[in-house]
Amino acid sequence: MRLTAKILKKPITSALIAIVCGFLVAAVVLAAAGYNPWQAFGALFSGMFARPKYVSNVLIKAAPIILTGLSVAFAYKTSLFNIGAEGQYIVSAIVVTLLGIRLNLPAPLLIPVLLAAGMLAGGIWGGLVGLLKAKYGIHEVITSIMLNWIAFYLSNYIVNLPAFHQPDSTGTYPIRESGYIMLLPNWKRSPQGMAALSRIPWLREVMMRTDVNFGILIAVFMAVLVGFVLYRTAKGFELRAVGFNRDAAQFAGIDVGRSLLGSMLISGALSGLAGCVAIMGAAPHNISTLAAFENNGFNGLSVAFIAGGSPVGCIFAGLLFGGFLYGGQTVQADVGAPSEIINIMMGTIVFFMALSKLISTLADRLAKGSALHAE
Repeated sequence: MRLTAKILKKPITSALIAIVCGFLVAAVVLAAAGYNPWQAFGALFSGMFARPKYVSNVLIKAAPIILTGLSVAFAYKTSLFNIGAEGQYIVSAIVVTLLGIRLNLPAPLLIPVLLAAGMLAGGIWGGLVGLLKAKYGIHEVITSIMLNWIAFYLSNYIVNLPAFHQPDSTGTYPIRESGYIMLLPNWKRSPQGMAALSRIPWLREVMMRTDVNFGILIAVFMAVLVGFVLYRTAKGFELRAVGFNRDAAQFAGIDVGRSLLGSMLISGALSGLAGCVAIMGAAPHNISTLAAFENNGFNGLSVAFIAGGSPVGCIFAGLLFGGFLYGGQTVQADVGAPSEIINIMMGTIVFFMALSKLISTLADRLAKGSALHAE
């Protein structure tokens, strides 16, 4: 009993239970709609793993979601609810696109400039939320939501400016190729590259049929870095102390207002980096007119909750979401089931993660029962 209670109290247990529940609910919905759940789930996993290009596309899809998940998780650890990751992502994408079109620089210069500019834009957008919270006590959820919509309409305004709008399209011109972070984009199209890749079929499929890029490596590196900053540095301790108990942190001499502002600056910069990866790492390398939010930021909320706020956990939660989003297209194509079933699964997983305290309560009762039985 004690072992069972100990296992139930681990965060990964709550995540696994939530994922299983998500599949169960999806199975019930599919069966009620007249579809074979096993066939649908088979198509889902086939769309994620059946071919090398599918795996590559899952990684491409997951990278920005991992980063926005990190953004939300970082803010959450410091008692802030960054629901504005979507707006920070959009603003970064705008800045990266505009600079990527205008600046004619070689790759060694343009890539770091675009990454820095995108993170700065996201950081400023997030910093506005932190400033209003620290200085005037305005709740971050309200300001974040408002800034999301401002970013949304600003993006559509920029897209339609004559200087940037690409004729006969719904988007801007793409950024310059020297701003791409794809893996060897010129070499793989050269005669030498094509000859070398022809000898390795799976690698040729990945390189030639997907926009394989360094985004996933950036996301993993940032997850490790964020975890290190939060749990291995004095600044991270300060930020978490504010999250645990703001009054006690202030009594201990920590500048709470500065910590709140710093937290949102960093959180916004992480979402900004997600915007950089999305524009620089995959076609069409531009921004387009938005009819609705793309949800890279909002999916980051779900990733952070499934990960329990763990930076490293965001890697695995982001890969799960990336797989669902990409593999879900196969469910509709092969089985005929609506792709919205994937949204139901993801929503159910998040719902059960929100109920994770019930699992901890059950673990505590099992531990007490075991102790009483031992006596």
